[in-house]
Amino acid sequence: MIVENLPVPRDRRVWQEACALRDAGWGVSVICPAAGGCPPGHQTIDGIAVWRHPLPREGEGLVGYLREYGAALFWEFALAWRVLASRGFDVIHACNPPETIFLVGAAFKLLGKKFLFDHHDLSPELYEAKFGRRGMLHRLLLGLERLTYRTADVAIVTNESFRQVAIERGRMAPDRVFVVRSGPDFSRLRTLAPDPALKRGARYLIAYVGVMNSQDGVEYVLEAMRHIVVDRGRADVRAVLMGDGPRLEALKEMAGALGVAGQVEFTGWADDDVLMPMLGAADVCVSPDPVNGFNDKCTMNKILEYMALSKPVVMFDLTEGRRSAGEAALYARDNDARDLAEKILGLLADADLRGRMGEIGRQRMERSLSWEHQIPRLLAAYAAIAGNGEPAHRPLAASDPPPSADPFPPQGGGGAE
Repeated sequence: MIVENLPVPRDRRVWQEACALRDAGWGVSVICPAAGGCPPGHQTIDGIAVWRHPLPREGEGLVGYLREYGAALFWEFALAWRVLASRGFDVIHACNPPETIFLVGAAFKLLGKKFLFDHHDLSPELYEAKFGRRGMLHRLLLGLERLTYRTADVAIVTNESFRQVAIERGRMAPDRVFVVRSGPDFSRLRTLAPDPALKRGARYLIAYVGVMNSQDGVEYVLEAMRHIVVDRGRADVRAVLMGDGPRLEALKEMAGALGVAGQVEFTGWADDDVLMPMLGAADVCVSPDPVNGFNDKCTMNKILEYMALSKPVVMFDLTEGRRSAGEAALYARDNDARDLAEKILGLLADADLRGRMGEIGRQRMERSLSWEHQIPRLLAAYAAIAGNGEPAHRPLAASDPPPSADPFPPQGGGGAE
């Protein structure tokens, strides 16, 4: 498995996949960057061999990106040869971004190895969302995506929107594209009794978990807090924003400029010993990802984690967000921070509604969206690439959707609630 976006085991999707494959009898090696408490070098974690390589700081501008991706590609090639010599492998499982890892897969396909593409991000749409334009680099990203799919023997995607991209843009055969959602593992998520002390004297707590980047919309939470605390005079409401990213310091400055710094807590990167108690204390969770062509097609992991912990969600009305949350969320008008605030206040005023929405979300997770329901789909993809039928650990039950289909098809309706 090759991943550049995050190290393992911090990349929860990749780590869950690696553990599921290990449990099914595969020997698993992971090549990833070193970062955030995950040092470079080789180690074995729970039977999975991990090679971490150094990486330059996240690229800014064309030169920065070329330096970052070039260094990563060098290490990915070098370490793939090391894995081949020391442990051997049959399949390269490549996780984007970026879409350059197909070059490693294409080289080793010449030696008879298989290539599986695990499509995490829509890089062309992400570029447009971040920079507000298309142009040459957008066309380059589309070209790299096409080459990645052309190289792939099998593709894994996170939802139905990505599946359509694989079939239409990537020209993959439908039976070679498998929907494996990034559902949380219930064994990791602990539902804890609310600790009032974590509200720091407030009556209500709003929680956000995620990356602090330009496309993540955390600014909308701060603007909503200004409306709640300053305009509406609600000093009994606090927000905790958990996560790290290049926008973190700017967001802290923005909180001060908006007059809400005293009511907003930034934790930085938060492991489960911080996340679980904070989410347990939260009354409402927010997913402020703005409406654009990228976010509309993405399944946000934070929404699934909120639902797994029985928390009601407030978000903007995104296609895949609504497909995941259904009636477990309230949907604010597109990119409207004031309406986001009003939806939050409406939930804070109605404990019964919060409870019902939380229960709906938990049931959706237990029924089809948690990680245990994704494992058969992952193993079906590996069975397809190995050419040996259904996954060995359990056959698909008659009630299961086909492994290449999404358990939650598109819903009718739409529009803000």
